[in-house]
Amino acid sequence: MPLRSLLLLFLGLGFTACTDLDLLPQDRADPNTILSQEENYEAFLARIYSGLAVTGQQGPAGASDIQSLDEGFSNYIRVLYYLQELPTEEAVISWGDVGLPELVFQTWTSDNQFIRAMYYRIFYQVSLANEFLRETTPERLDARNIREGFRPTVEELRAEARFLRAFSYWHGIDMFGDVIFYTEEDALGDTPPTVRSRAEVFDFLVSELEAIESQLPEVGAAEYGRVDRGALYMLQAKLFQNARVYTGTARDAEATAALEKLLDADAYSLAENYRDLFGADNNTFDEFIFAVNFDGDRTQSYGGLTFLTHAPVGGSMKPTDYGINGGWAGLRTTSAFVSLFPDVTGATDERAIFYTNGQSLEISNISEFTQGYAVPKFTNIRSDGTPGSDPGFADTDFPVFRLADAYLMYAESVLRGGGGSRERALELVNEVRQRAYNGSGGNISDAELTLDFILAERGRELYWECHRRTDRIRFDAFTTSGVWPWKGGMPEGRTTSAIYNLFPLPSSELLSNPNLTQNEGY
Repeated sequence: MPLRSLLLLFLGLGFTACTDLDLLPQDRADPNTILSQEENYEAFLARIYSGLAVTGQQGPAGASDIQSLDEGFSNYIRVLYYLQELPTEEAVISWGDVGLPELVFQTWTSDNQFIRAMYYRIFYQVSLANEFLRETTPERLDARNIREGFRPTVEELRAEARFLRAFSYWHGIDMFGDVIFYTEEDALGDTPPTVRSRAEVFDFLVSELEAIESQLPEVGAAEYGRVDRGALYMLQAKLFQNARVYTGTARDAEATAALEKLLDADAYSLAENYRDLFGADNNTFDEFIFAVNFDGDRTQSYGGLTFLTHAPVGGSMKPTDYGINGGWAGLRTTSAFVSLFPDVTGATDERAIFYTNGQSLEISNISEFTQGYAVPKFTNIRSDGTPGSDPGFADTDFPVFRLADAYLMYAESVLRGGGGSRERALELVNEVRQRAYNGSGGNISDAELTLDFILAERGRELYWECHRRTDRIRFDAFTTSGVWPWKGGMPEGRTTSAIYNLFPLPSSELLSNPNLTQNEGY
């Protein structure tokens, strides 16, 4: 059954959770009754996938997964965007909700509600995956008289759940450093979760991905929206490429090796038109390695792509041009990001998706939507020009991993001394640029292939796809170096303290879990 349809079935499992991470998700129905039916195992797994897209049991709001958090702003992809993009040159937001300006300014504290929302989303996903793994042991299957012929399918589903848990733990160590750690083996009860260091969780993730590699489908063989070895190799490469940050030891050769497995499988291809990757039928192209599925009819949420299609529209922009029923007049970009594109007015680089009519380039008042160029990169319009199924909720999927990212990651690993082929790296980078420039006019030479170029090119290719904060930290260009408008709370920008390379642990968690120690500087 397609994943989009399976998302309708997770309601029967009815998982909820509170904001006390000492407690596991509670189910309203007897799992032994539900899981005596084989088809419900896949539906249970779909509930873990859906945790990246929706926020509750009813949609777009109602019966929230996590108590005390607004469902609209606490969507996984939406808060990931807030934390990965707003603190960089790629995005600012005009809304004055408590906590949002502080993300733009890099002046946040441990009471920031959006940081808290991200933290809870991460560990809600971990808890869901743990519960799936507890309920699918051989002993549980025996007790439910699940037939032997179905057991291999369960093992594949377990591998997917382990990947999704690793995916969220990766976000955990990337954003928070040392984190609480628990698996299906831990019966927490009234005992708060213990803490493991960033490096220890990194090592766990490396071993976990190695363990499930053979249990996942071959590269490119999974149903769209589900993970296979292609997604696994990308996550491995992300971990290894950031290993210097996470552990203090560079592991670029292992990043290169993972990327070569992905690329050599030749299972994906660059979409011909860059803009098609961010429209309502972007699921029909072969570039996505892993995506979070959204559907205007069946996975309605005020986060995710509904947020990313509505929030950048305002001023003189016509919402119907973007397949939506109204703009939220929030997101724009800074002049520092616009400057990455050498000829915006001439549109030589088709990735420069800016709306400038009535919008100033510079921002003197961050609360004014018309200050700063608008960025309608994500739309609810199909590649044939027709709108998505519902103007209120986008059909557009979110690209977690895609092939162009893998191309640029490979080039970076080669440049960092991770082996591989420099000739191949240059070829892959120029493939990305040939799409952007509709030909070879944007190709670079071997001498131009530098790490500084890669950081800029990753901005041009992957902006607003939740990579920029992590990229800038890896390039030592996030806090103590690198200046852009409104960084540090000043219109002209300034450098900030290195403490902001990590987010603080939420103050509410420090009160409830004595095992936690706040990150330095907070």
